[in-house]
Amino acid sequence: MLTTMKVFLWWFVVGATMALSVLMLQGGIRDVMQAQGSVWTLKLAELLTTIIGGGLLGGCIALILDRIKKS
Repeated sequence: MLTTMKVFLWWFVVGATMALSVLMLQGGIRDVMQAQGSVWTLKLAELLTTIIGGGLLGGCIALILDRIKKS
């Protein structure tokens, strides 16, 4: 159980970092910084859901591949 959690957390961080790097390359961070007022919070929420989604994708794929490797 502990090794499964370590695998998931490691690949969650890697996936989130990759999603953040793609957002930075596409100019998503610039859009957040230039947004004003309530639009800023919406853009920030959009950015965070993308980063968390990338982390979940990386973590889940790692768990699936780990399970296949063990069987």
